[in-house]
Amino acid sequence: MMMRTIVLSGVLLLLAACGERDTDPGPGGVTVGEARALDEAAEMIEARRLPDDALATGIPTPSPSPAAAAE
Repeated sequence: MMMRTIVLSGVLLLLAACGERDTDPGPGGVTVGEARALDEAAEMIEARRLPDDALATGIPTPSPSPAAAAE
């Protein structure tokens, strides 16, 4: 039973080491960590984007105040 636990622990350690590190080279001359951060930033920006029809419906513009019209 002890041998099985040791072998299983070794296999788990090897599998954990298989992933990419943040400092590994990534696409476009940036590291994997930098590429991930850029992707997350792009998703945040896209989530804040106005819907396509928001500008088509028009946003009401405030009318000039009477004081501004008198000038």
